[in-house]
Amino acid sequence: MNRIKTYSEFWFFYLQEHSNATNRMLHFIGTTFVFIFLITGLVTQNYKLIWLCPLAGYAFAWVGHFKVEHNRPATFKYPFWSLISDFKMYFFFLFGKLNAEIEKSKSYKF
Repeated sequence: MNRIKTYSEFWFFYLQEHSNATNRMLHFIGTTFVFIFLITGLVTQNYKLIWLCPLAGYAFAWVGHFKVEHNRPATFKYPFWSLISDFKMYFFFLFGKLNAEIEKSKSYKF
């Protein structure tokens, strides 16, 4: 696969790498824990909780990739875009717009 050059191209690649609904749900759960630890840590000023954010986010995501989707997380090659896309996917899912994005991504070949 050639290196992806633009974020909009990456976004559709990212969605294809998350084609399994169970994988997407695991990402959603992990990202929810990220928000819980981040907000709780800031509100209670227990900043040690913030250190749990990467652990929670990656633990669920990597189980989704290695055990469910059977692919390699895009984080290894595109760390910044992957982080952005995880949050983008989270909010698209939360507001019921993710399925439409997944359908659009199917027309792209990587």
